[in-house]
Amino acid sequence: MVYLDHAATTPMLPQVKDAFFAAMDEYGNPSSLHAKGRAARRRVEEAREDIAAALGARPSEIIFTGTGTESDNLAVKGIYWARKSENPERDVIIASPVEHHAVLDALEWLHTHEGAYIHWLSVDEYGRVSPDAFADALSEYGARVALATVMWANNEVGTIQPISELTEAAKLAEVPFHTDAVQAISQLPVAFDTSGAQALTLTAHKIGGPHSVAALILSKDTKCAPLLHGGGQERQVRSGTLDTASIVAMGVAVRHAVDNQSAHAADVAALRDELVAGVRAQVPEAILQGDPVHRLPGNAYFSFPGCEGDALLMLLDAQGIQCSTGSACTAGVPQPSHVLLAMGKGPILARSSIRFSLGHTSTTEDVAALISVLPRVVERARSATASHANMPG
Repeated sequence: MVYLDHAATTPMLPQVKDAFFAAMDEYGNPSSLHAKGRAARRRVEEAREDIAAALGARPSEIIFTGTGTESDNLAVKGIYWARKSENPERDVIIASPVEHHAVLDALEWLHTHEGAYIHWLSVDEYGRVSPDAFADALSEYGARVALATVMWANNEVGTIQPISELTEAAKLAEVPFHTDAVQAISQLPVAFDTSGAQALTLTAHKIGGPHSVAALILSKDTKCAPLLHGGGQERQVRSGTLDTASIVAMGVAVRHAVDNQSAHAADVAALRDELVAGVRAQVPEAILQGDPVHRLPGNAYFSFPGCEGDALLMLLDAQGIQCSTGSACTAGVPQPSHVLLAMGKGPILARSSIRFSLGHTSTTEDVAALISVLPRVVERARSATASHANMPG
């Protein structure tokens, strides 16, 4: 089996597994005052300090959550509520239309249930936000802007956003800026203290950690209303008993990701270039989507005209190649990628896309295996798509 879906999740690193299972012996509740509780708390705080040091943050700015989705919701909803509570006229959120659904759906919820006005920034053909357009939006809405949110790097097409330019504009407008950096950690240099962001989302399972833990880095001066109410853990922003073993494992994963970022990026970029060249040689009509330069080193996202992405996915899976489509499925009905639609691609092309994403277990043999089966898979997918299109009704 060839695994080319590291952007969805990547296998746990051996040293992370070791740390995870060792920490499971710390069964005390980190909020308890007895010896077992204090031991668990010590392990949690050591991991918090490691993550903070690796990512240029203060330990107190690391807010542990259960998932990246929770972190995104906490940032978007929590900062909006806190800012609107201070000034009821702050009802505008500025966002890119290519965000992960954890952000998009949270924004739509705020619009539907809280009356928030979402200003959707336009993106270019590569999915990049224009800093000038962002600055214009900040100027247009002025004091009404509650927050802005633009992801660091896109999870589908791999395009990297001009974060430093965006955060500089937000700073001048005195608007909190959140960025979903889930895909960036391990592939790009990420430093919270120099990014200019006030809130940053990361999750462990994208960098060789467990699925059960994530974090929101929240600057000490940024107010954020909690989504959960209870024991008041994590600066009273995220109540709930902390998962000691997962947090310890996340600390190891983050440290490994940051320490090895440069070498890892070079390795996966070389494999990606090999993959891209192979796809273009075997399927010349394939279209590489996303920014050709400012993109994640492990991402290769192709559209295959005349094919349905789901058909390609299943045919590749039958050949032992595991990847993902650029489309979301709702109740079993394929939908075109919202990212490609925002980039100005038509719905037919947007449904024809496949994401190949590389990670720490990827090899040149994996790439060769994909290239060897791809031409006949594409041919079969085209035939299946054509047959379906010609069916009556």
